[in-house]
Amino acid sequence: MLTRTGALDPSHRVPDPPPLVAERLSDRLAARLGGQIDAGSLRPGDRLPTEERLAATHGVSRTVVREAVHQLKSRGLLRSRQGSGVFVTASPVGDALTLDLSLIGSIDDVLRIREVRRALEAETAALAAQRSNRAQVTALRRALRAMDRSLAEQRDGVEEDLAFHRLLVEAGGNPHFGRILEFLEQYTKEAMRVTRRNDATRAEFIEAVRIEHAAIVDAIAAGDAALARRRAIQHMRNGDRRLLGAGPLRAHRSERP
Repeated sequence: MLTRTGALDPSHRVPDPPPLVAERLSDRLAARLGGQIDAGSLRPGDRLPTEERLAATHGVSRTVVREAVHQLKSRGLLRSRQGSGVFVTASPVGDALTLDLSLIGSIDDVLRIREVRRALEAETAALAAQRSNRAQVTALRRALRAMDRSLAEQRDGVEEDLAFHRLLVEAGGNPHFGRILEFLEQYTKEAMRVTRRNDATRAEFIEAVRIEHAAIVDAIAAGDAALARRRAIQHMRNGDRRLLGAGPLRAHRSERP
């Protein structure tokens, strides 16, 4: 507020705008573990403690640990070795791929990220139609049945949905697609939950997603890359419409152990 002389009235303070996105526990844990890697207390080649051990040490849930580890993997700081665990990698060359969480506070922001993901998902589905083998198609159909179980058990089906898309990437045969899509998951997972949190519409959403996934798998099984690409694009666009119809996007919660 200005005084008559045109100066700012010192008694009037304009309140700071509220942050769009509150920091999540998984972000804080990822920052803490990343700091240990930077400081050298966790060195390249070191095996990360188990999820259970990390959860107990830091006073968080295993889900929080899983999401934090997921972030560090997407930044190239950690890598899984099948049957052995998660290990610290050598420092990546160049800057790690990151997104500013403070810029992701609305559905419009999430939709922009989904535009990127749509392009990747479409090409991944086309590659899967060209490269997948019978075992991979069988695994995709098994993932569809897992979504059926999620629907029957009245769960939101988000983890089953993400598992399907990870299998789709594997069937496409290009691990670089997998790393980028894995990175984007952390910014779209909450939006997926938003579209399914309403009990009255959850079953409808999950069933629609399952049908769209099944259509993609049928195109892949037929070896029709163009059809698989079109169906993947349509699936992502339908997802955008479901997100827009689900109501306001919740900001990430600031959780405490």
